[in-house]
Amino acid sequence: MPTRIAFIRQAQHTLAVLALGASSLACAAPTAPVADVTVVQIAPLTGVLASTGQQMVLGGKIYFDWVNAQGGVHGAMVKHTVLDDGYKVDETVRLTREALGNPEVIALFGFAGTANVSKLLTDGVLDEGGAPLVAPYTGGEALRSPFNPYIFHVRAGYVDETEHMVHQTTTLGMTRIAVMYQNDAFGKAGLAGVEAALAKRNMKMLVAASYERNTDDVQDAVQKIKAAEPQATIMISVNRSTAAFAKQYRAIGGGGQLYNISVVDPAELVKLAGAKAVHGLGISQVVPFPFGANKPAVREYQTLMKKYGGGQALSYTSFEEFLGAKVLVEGLRRAGPAPTRAKLVKALETIDNFDLGGTRVGYSPTNRIGSRFVEVTVIGASGKLLR
Repeated sequence: MPTRIAFIRQAQHTLAVLALGASSLACAAPTAPVADVTVVQIAPLTGVLASTGQQMVLGGKIYFDWVNAQGGVHGAMVKHTVLDDGYKVDETVRLTREALGNPEVIALFGFAGTANVSKLLTDGVLDEGGAPLVAPYTGGEALRSPFNPYIFHVRAGYVDETEHMVHQTTTLGMTRIAVMYQNDAFGKAGLAGVEAALAKRNMKMLVAASYERNTDDVQDAVQKIKAAEPQATIMISVNRSTAAFAKQYRAIGGGGQLYNISVVDPAELVKLAGAKAVHGLGISQVVPFPFGANKPAVREYQTLMKKYGGGQALSYTSFEEFLGAKVLVEGLRRAGPAPTRAKLVKALETIDNFDLGGTRVGYSPTNRIGSRFVEVTVIGASGKLLR
C-alpha cells in the first residue's frame, strides 16, 4: 500500500511539474504584435496653400493621437503618415502612386485640390489602388459626379456652397453678380456652380475674371471686376489670391459685397490683407462653427486641440479634418481586426446617418456625399469671424 501511495504522489508531482512547465512556456511564448494601420495624408505643406495644408494635417493628427492614446482601433495604432505635394498636381499623383504601392497603406486621408484629386481619377490611380480616400478638402463636382466608389466626402460640394451664396445675394436684392476664380478645375467648378445657381433664377453673371493657379497675381481680375461695378463678387480662390484681390479691390474703391467659398482661412486673410480690407467678407462654411461650445463634436475638438494641438489656434479647416478623421476611424472600427482596403471601403459604406457629435454624415453603396451642410459667416470689423 505505501508503494501505491508513493507512486500516486510521484505521478501527481510529475503532472504538476508538467503543468507548471506548460504554463511557463505559454507565458513565455511571444504574442504576435498587432500591425499598425497606416493612413497616408498628402497635403500642401509648402506653396500658396501651405497654411491650409498645415491646418488640415493638424485636424487629423489630434484625433489619431487621441485614438492611439486610448489603445488604437482593435489594438492597432493608427500610423498617420504625412507627405507634402506643394499643391502640385503631378506631385500628388506621384506620391499617391508610391503610397498605394505599399501594401501596409490601408487608407488615404484629407488630400487637397480639385485638380489634384481629379487627376488621380482620370489617371485611374484610385481605381488601381483600391484604397478609400476619406475627407478630401475639396468640393469639386467632378469628384462627385460621376460616382466614384473610393472617395468618401465629408463636406458639401461647391455647387451647394455657391447655391447658398447666390440665394443670399438675391434675397438681399442683388442682381449684378461677378465671379473671380482660379483658372483650374477648382475655380471652374465653383464658376459652374454660380452659373447654375443664377440660371435657376433666370439670371446671368455680370462678369467673370480669372487668375492663374499657384500665384496671387490678381491685378487683371481686380481691374476687370471693378470696371463692371458688381453689387457682389463671389470668389473661388485660395488664401493668398483672395487676400490680394480684397486688398487691391478695396484700394481702388471697389465697394461691392465680397464672398468666398469655404477653402479660405479667415485668420490668414486678416493676416495677409488686414482687417479693413476683408471686413464684411462672407465665407460659406461646410462644417459647424468650431469656436463655440454648443455641439459635442466642437467641445471634443477644442479639448483635443488643447491636449495635442501644440498651441495652434482653432480653425474651420482643422475642425473639418478632425471630423474626417472621426469618419475614418469609425470605418476602421467597423472593418474589424486586420482590415484591408476592400474591407474598409465596405465598412465606410455602412456609416448611415452617423452622429459625429451634433453633426451627421451618411454613406451607402451608391452614395459618397456625407453631408450637404452649408452656412455663411462674415469677417467682422475686428477681424474675427461672426455667424
